[in-house]
Amino acid sequence: MQKTLGNLVATLLLVAATALGAQAQNAVSQANTGNANLDATNSAAAVKNTSTISPATQAVVNSLANLPEADMLVYINPQRILNEALPKFLPAKDIEGMRKGFEEMKTKAGVDPTKLDYLVMAIRFRKPTADLNFQSPEFMVVSSGDFSADSIMTLARTVSQGKLRDEPYGGKTMGVMTIDPIAKEAEKNPFLKSFTEIAVAALNGNTLAAGTPGYLRAAIDAGEGKGRISTEALASLVRDPNALISLAGSPWGSFAKSFGMHGTEITPRTPRCESKIGDFYAALTMDATNFMIRGVSNADNPDTARILANLYFGLLQFATKSVPDASARSLLSAIAVTAEGDEVLVRASFPQQMILDLIKQKMKPKQEAASVQAMPQVEVPAKPAVKKRRTRRRN
Repeated sequence: MQKTLGNLVATLLLVAATALGAQAQNAVSQANTGNANLDATNSAAAVKNTSTISPATQAVVNSLANLPEADMLVYINPQRILNEALPKFLPAKDIEGMRKGFEEMKTKAGVDPTKLDYLVMAIRFRKPTADLNFQSPEFMVVSSGDFSADSIMTLARTVSQGKLRDEPYGGKTMGVMTIDPIAKEAEKNPFLKSFTEIAVAALNGNTLAAGTPGYLRAAIDAGEGKGRISTEALASLVRDPNALISLAGSPWGSFAKSFGMHGTEITPRTPRCESKIGDFYAALTMDATNFMIRGVSNADNPDTARILANLYFGLLQFATKSVPDASARSLLSAIAVTAEGDEVLVRASFPQQMILDLIKQKMKPKQEAASVQAMPQVEVPAKPAVKKRRTRRRN
């Protein structure tokens, strides 16, 4: 049992080490399930005017309102992935084994992955230090669902065998652990310094957050109303609350922050150009027969949108012709790139049976090559050694 619990906590911490955290409730489970077919154009307009977003999206936005600021967000819907998507691709025997494993996890650790409301991950970039050194980004992940966050914290302390030390902050108690292999490498590579520690904390009764300590402190502050993420960013992330996975980010803003265009940690600077060009949204969702990919990239104005759409389309055509695999070419050829207004839209729909056939094809063991009859070896007689004739020098 100790080994099982240890593996569970290790898995949770590994997932936690990838991204974002905050405080949330169970509003995601109330999302309307009838909006699987995302219309990218209408969704883009909804982000510009958050008062027009659907009640389902508003419920998710409200549940994530206590997130700290982030430059990139990933929203994962475990219930749809585990309960709807995976059963379409895994054999019934594997599904049954997976569910038995989940029941064991629930019995021993109080966590059932099929009852998680969501996983939200995020990355936050930082301004340069006073000595103008680049700082690596911070990351955190938050999970909310039908589990006791305090119980998992207690379990984590037990299986860590004293490596998880308590650190009080903002009325919460964080568990902080040093990752020794990374700490050793950080002595040679300063870039790794930000990743030498990982922190985990119960933000409320059913919400667990983990990630870099600094970002976890920001999540605790956000729960108190300090430095919360904008409603616009959340509306962009969950414009389709029924997506299996969705992500949104601001690459240009991240670059500007990391390379001093907004100043340093101690010296703020007003940027000369405020632009949201490159801000993007992408999602994978499904209906009864298809998987759909939907994406939007901001271009600031219609002319730039057309230029970028033509560039993306040209790159997509080049990639399609360059890929040797026929099935991969078929998938790429189904992607449509268009410019609408000041945005670039990406759409693609793939029949579920097509994806299933592709997965089965890729998982088949490679056929053994036909055995080739070995040619008989002909023994070549050894060439007799030639004795060198010695000549005597005459005096």
